[in-house]
Amino acid sequence: MARRKRVIIEYRHYNLPLNFPVLLLSGDRWRISEKKSGRLHFHNCLEIGVCHSDSGTMDFEGKSVPFQAGDITCVPRHLPHTTYSSPGQESLWSYIFVDPEELFRNMFNDAAMNFESPMSPIQNYRYIMNKKEYPKIYFLACSIIEELKEQKFNYQANVKGLMLSLYIELLRIHSAENQQIEEPKAEAKDTKKEENILMISNALEYIHKNYMQPISIEELADLCHLSVSHFRRTFHSIMGAAPLDFLNSTRIDEACRLLRSTEDSILSISEQVGFHSISSFNRCFMKLMEVPPRVWRKQTLQSEANSPKASILEFTGWM
Repeated sequence: MARRKRVIIEYRHYNLPLNFPVLLLSGDRWRISEKKSGRLHFHNCLEIGVCHSDSGTMDFEGKSVPFQAGDITCVPRHLPHTTYSSPGQESLWSYIFVDPEELFRNMFNDAAMNFESPMSPIQNYRYIMNKKEYPKIYFLACSIIEELKEQKFNYQANVKGLMLSLYIELLRIHSAENQQIEEPKAEAKDTKKEENILMISNALEYIHKNYMQPISIEELADLCHLSVSHFRRTFHSIMGAAPLDFLNSTRIDEACRLLRSTEDSILSISEQVGFHSISSFNRCFMKLMEVPPRVWRKQTLQSEANSPKASILEFTGWM
């Protein structure tokens, strides 16, 4: 019997600017090939895309969704996906990457911690919306792109307002759709569940909010109403990583933010993100980032001083 090929899922870490955590990727460089990628990827922030031309397909874990010119995509963090164009085409895109919690933190204080919950796999999520059916979503997304391109006086304040309006519109759409599926849920109880992102979404959200605390695999399995062995297999098949490896990657992600934004010691940061020893923190950091935390901090601060453009770090698979 042939050995099953290992699925590789890339983790793309976007170093968003600390004072304005919004990044625009646009221009001719962002034409998507017709060649289907052999791997999915996910990232550490919310992705909003606008398709300007042509058509194609977005693959999510266990689901393929077609897109066309005029579509707006909204992909929450931690959701594996990939995009490819129709044969003979190269669709043109603009992408906005944003951390809603940080963007709205000063506007709503602690309430901002819940700002990405409707844009997560827990909900009955609509990944792609067309401008004909959702003209307001399309208008707001395009307006944000233009503001980020032109950078006129006070553009950051305007982008915050537009992003808040876009968020509220998405919240209304998803809330209405979730209400519509409440009744059919009871009929589907006896059907076999497909092993997709919905099965582990509670664990992903719990890790995102509680990574700094001790978390056991038994605790995560219980949140998903699965046995430990079933949870471990399901999580790995979806995310391409063991649950505790993913927990550590989340901790390192936050450590990177603290290394960039504070002068806290390496020891203090390791404790803040949930590591119980500096040695285990250093080993895990090296495994994912390929350099020690002290070196990473120095290189990143120097890079940001020389260029304000955020970098994208791609991690192929889970070492």
